[in-house]
Amino acid sequence: MDKKQVRYLSEKKPIQLISPTEIRAVYARGEEAVVELVTGLVEHIAKLEARLTELEAQVKKNSSNSSKPPSGDGFGKKTKSLRIKSQKKTGGQPDHPGSTLEWSSQVDEIVLHAVEQCNSCGADLAKEPVTAVYARQVYDIPPIELEVTEHQVEVKTCPHCQTEHQAEFPPLVTNVVQYGARLKSMMVYLMEGQLLPSGRTCELLSDMLGVNVSEGTLFNNLGQCFEQLAAQEEAIKAEIVASDVVHFDETGLRVSGKLWWLHVACTDGLTYYFVHSKRGSEAIDQMEILPNFEGKAIHDGWKSYQDYECEHFLCNAHHLRELTFIWEQYQQSWALQMLILLGSIKLQVDAAQPFQTQLATETLAAFESRYQTLLEQGVAANPPPPPPPLTKHGRRKGGRLKQSPARNLLDRLHQHQDSVLGFMYDFAVPFDNNQAERDIRMVKLKQKISGTFRSEAGAQIFCRIRGYISTLRKQGLNVLAAFISLFSGFPQSPIPQPE
Repeated sequence: MDKKQVRYLSEKKPIQLISPTEIRAVYARGEEAVVELVTGLVEHIAKLEARLTELEAQVKKNSSNSSKPPSGDGFGKKTKSLRIKSQKKTGGQPDHPGSTLEWSSQVDEIVLHAVEQCNSCGADLAKEPVTAVYARQVYDIPPIELEVTEHQVEVKTCPHCQTEHQAEFPPLVTNVVQYGARLKSMMVYLMEGQLLPSGRTCELLSDMLGVNVSEGTLFNNLGQCFEQLAAQEEAIKAEIVASDVVHFDETGLRVSGKLWWLHVACTDGLTYYFVHSKRGSEAIDQMEILPNFEGKAIHDGWKSYQDYECEHFLCNAHHLRELTFIWEQYQQSWALQMLILLGSIKLQVDAAQPFQTQLATETLAAFESRYQTLLEQGVAANPPPPPPPLTKHGRRKGGRLKQSPARNLLDRLHQHQDSVLGFMYDFAVPFDNNQAERDIRMVKLKQKISGTFRSEAGAQIFCRIRGYISTLRKQGLNVLAAFISLFSGFPQSPIPQPE
């Protein structure tokens, strides 16, 4: 048996299929042939073990220890939050003001329930004087009916020059029969605000208002809203570019059956969505926010973000999940200690924020020292992978060496230490990128409810309108009222005006 056959047996065939006859044939060739066979088998076993460890790690990943969404945990998922459990009991707290219906001094209708006869003897009490009245109030809505307003314009002829004059219809009354601003606003609000599919929106309008609207009408109405919000979207984008701290994130989106990418740039008061077929710098450049941004960018470390000249800070919620996974999967104590350290720093920062602008110098030094010690422990527990074997020409195979998840995380925590601990040095920097993840969640929910976007135009329409809605909600403005103003010809700006 020659070397090619030995290599074939050790790498191509499953171990259990090597027959005793083949083993004896190798043995008969001498010591070197046996050593080569055993070495090949050991290498093959090592590869299988590494692959098994990798697959086991994939199976054990869930939403609590990785970036995997909760929807992928399956029916057997167990929720486990990284938040510190509060000592308060569930329900309303003793000092909570509460919220309940209040007695109204002004009512729309009074219904009097009279006493007609005595329940004991049956005597007529209709004309007897009333000695007391007790009242209860019921809050409800009146029957919802569609109201039709007919606009008429007069036509008159001048008696002197016989010129005919006609009054003008209101600017938004352009068709013989059309829907008004309130009904149009309701359509947009249900589809883009409450994420109802078009079919169910038609059903709701029919059941509640008795109006039969086609899906084509709904989408035409969305297109009209999209066009009228162009200026508002540009204003939101410009305000985000000028902000001090902006969150960035991206996620996959199905458009026309293909994988596209939804990009978001947001603050605690503004939201801007952008959909593109690419995930990297090409899409980010066309989004036109990061290329012009000079503030503090918060993101998850996606490499394309690092190419832009602004301050970068990494999401520590991702780090906590990765550290949890390393502790659970590999039982490496440094990961648990690092998780505790990051949580402790956050608690210290949260406690200091109302009274200080930064932590004390000795506190910062202590945290930095502990951080470095844990990194050293992690590196000792996860040495770099061995170099690839030499080829027959005495050279090593090129390419990047594959590292373990723990080693990759350690490299990131070391190389980007200032970005990881930025929240410790600057209280304006948030601990995580949860703001962007919360803003993305509603778009993912839309896709989960309605499925793929059928066209790029449909995805763009949703992103613009949803970004406007998200910004309105962050500013505490009424979404439905804003759409009524929009369709009445007076678009409302969601950007706070300087006092």
